[in-house]
Amino acid sequence: MKIEFLEEVGSTNDYIKRYAGGGEDVIVCAARQTNGRGTKGRSFLSREGGVYLSMLRFGRGLRAEDAFLVMAHAAVSACKTARLFGASPEIKWPNDVFVCGKKLCGILIENILSGGYVRASVIGIGMNVVNPLDGLEEIAVRLSDAVPVPPSVDAVRDALIQFLREDSSLEEYLSFTHIGGKEIAVTENDRTYPATARRVLGDGRLEIETKEGIRALSAAEISVRW
Repeated sequence: MKIEFLEEVGSTNDYIKRYAGGGEDVIVCAARQTNGRGTKGRSFLSREGGVYLSMLRFGRGLRAEDAFLVMAHAAVSACKTARLFGASPEIKWPNDVFVCGKKLCGILIENILSGGYVRASVIGIGMNVVNPLDGLEEIAVRLSDAVPVPPSVDAVRDALIQFLREDSSLEEYLSFTHIGGKEIAVTENDRTYPATARRVLGDGRLEIETKEGIRALSAAEISVRW
């Protein structure tokens, strides 16, 4: 596997796509990003001191309907990394990693589909380690502030790479997703409403209960009372 290290790049997800025509898995790491991206086109603050990497992983026969497993694997890898250094991470459905009720890590997945299968996936991960939070302290946390012994950026990056290269299971994802029974606010199609989270289904959807009954969310933004 090719691993490339950069001092600065606009976006590791954008940069790594130059390797999409090959067949070899690739990881690109950057000390900082000038145009880091999160979900829904949001910017992702990427000051030096964090871990910013993307992995191009080819599909291995994964069906398109099982593409959620790519995101689940990324979230589990991030959780295992945080846990390795002494944190107690949780996954906020579907893929944000929280520690102490604040966001530690963001994940952006871009799948390349072909013939009903995932031909390749671009897995982007940004994790706060010792980087400045620039006024986001109320909603974000650094790994160095959540563990007894602050780790180095290199140690966190290397651990994350190792976990990404290993396999994980849906059961591991569910073990980090402690959302059952929590009161949440769901934002969907410009409407926000209260609900109770029940469980994450095997296909990645979130089963919720509202005053109208039980249903499953495939895509929505939720706020959780941690």
